[in-house]
Amino acid sequence: MGSEVARQVGADDAARLLRGAASVTVLSHINPDADTIGSALALALALERAGTPVRVSFPAPHQLPRSLRLLPGRHLLCPPEEVPADSEVAVAVDCSSSDRLGELAGVLDAAGTALVVDHHSTNTGFGDAAVVDPHAQSTTVIVERILRAWGAPVDADIAKCLYAGLVTDTGGLRRADTTSLRMTADLLETGFDGPELLRGLMDSHPFAWLPMLGTVLGRARLDPEAVGGRGMVHTAIHVEDARGVEWEEVESVIDIVRTSEEAEVAVVLKERASSAAAPRTRWSVSLRSRGSVDVAAVARSLGGGGHRAAAGYSAAGTHDDVLVELRAALGG
Repeated sequence: MGSEVARQVGADDAARLLRGAASVTVLSHINPDADTIGSALALALALERAGTPVRVSFPAPHQLPRSLRLLPGRHLLCPPEEVPADSEVAVAVDCSSSDRLGELAGVLDAAGTALVVDHHSTNTGFGDAAVVDPHAQSTTVIVERILRAWGAPVDADIAKCLYAGLVTDTGGLRRADTTSLRMTADLLETGFDGPELLRGLMDSHPFAWLPMLGTVLGRARLDPEAVGGRGMVHTAIHVEDARGVEWEEVESVIDIVRTSEEAEVAVVLKERASSAAAPRTRWSVSLRSRGSVDVAAVARSLGGGGHRAAAGYSAAGTHDDVLVELRAALGG
């Protein structure tokens, strides 16, 4: 990465950079979701069809979530140890900071140009050039913009990848704005089965998810005095709760908890496995807001980031200690 703060560029500039590249590596963040993988595979498929050597990767553990195995372009994925060390352009998609790339952050440093494509308001400005639009509802919205500026054809396979990021980041289009809805219509017109893909991405879980969900929801608590009296609902997922389910099933719990109408903010604490090097209990904390609270700002104050209505951070300590610190950050 040649500069401390990335040069902000537009979709046209990004398209020119990609169109002229001799080789490209596209990087997704750790524990990839549909937006980062959909963005990466859509870009990679367009590059492959243009004759550009391209690979896609994400940090260890290098296991593609079950729901994302539905997407085209998986043949372009490779584990971190097989990522080319000398790509002319490396692209980080849907990453708010370089540490989200784990051991692959060095790939940006080694590339001739490091391009960042992202929609997080908490983006730290890493890379050489960046297309960052916090108003875009998904990173795939920005990728579609770049492909349009490039003149790259968007067929059904690329459209499926773009749709995956858009539909999941808008809660199944429930939070979609007019730009997202127009883009959805354009993507569906390429001919793929949108309802079928949506079921696979958001409405399909293994049976083991049901008893895990029952256990976790059974310990949910409502704190009506939190957030200045607007309420906070919270629960915790311990390591033993999640045995037998993939991490994407764990991540889905917040979308159930957030439906509590008495709480402005929903919180899920997800326990990480401890080790001799990190004996304190460690947590990944997911935050959701109905809109009046900027949870991205709260997460940023605690070392994390995200969006106004959806954010997260990492914490260490007891369950109660983490909640006390969070409640203070939320204003009591």
